[in-house]
Amino acid sequence: MGKLVIYVHGKGGNADEALHYKGLFPDANVLGFDYMAETPWDAKKEFLVYFDSVAAGYDEVILVANSIGAFFSMNALGDKPIKQAYFISPMVNLEKLICDMMMWAGVSEEELREKKTVPTNFGETLSWEYLCYVRENPIEWRIPTKILYGSNDNLTSLETMREFAQKIAAPVTVMDGGEHWFHTAEQMAFLDRWIRE
Repeated sequence: MGKLVIYVHGKGGNADEALHYKGLFPDANVLGFDYMAETPWDAKKEFLVYFDSVAAGYDEVILVANSIGAFFSMNALGDKPIKQAYFISPMVNLEKLICDMMMWAGVSEEELREKKTVPTNFGETLSWEYLCYVRENPIEWRIPTKILYGSNDNLTSLETMREFAQKIAAPVTVMDGGEHWFHTAEQMAFLDRWIRE
């Protein structure tokens, strides 16, 4: 039945962003996935149901995922028949990110374990359950993947990204001056070239 591209947005994004990718995959049906989940365990259920409902009958499925959407996809879809994945600023080490945020917020592991959740002044709520989940469910990802990373990404270091990429044998393309969120005209032009290559 041809080719399907599933686009998974990041936090604060939406499924309409998928429209940008229609021009990059002219021979494919491009769908944006408007998921509701905010935790990896909820996302796992939601992503599996969605994938099975839309991917049935296609000869080839390509995944394009952004930020936390890439993490949720890896957590849920590792066993699915995906031919190729393109990850834009993927969150690849949530344990490290949560521990970094705890450090920024001055919250100890003991305090988080006792309180279960701690709101921070930078808009994220730290969650003991979330931290435990990412520790107990390490990512297993064997799907051929390409990673796009901005050198000014404030959530994941290049070292962390390279370490992960090496583990899954994925090439990393670094945009000098790129941010975690690719959105300017220059950044989107760079992203388009990266996908076309």
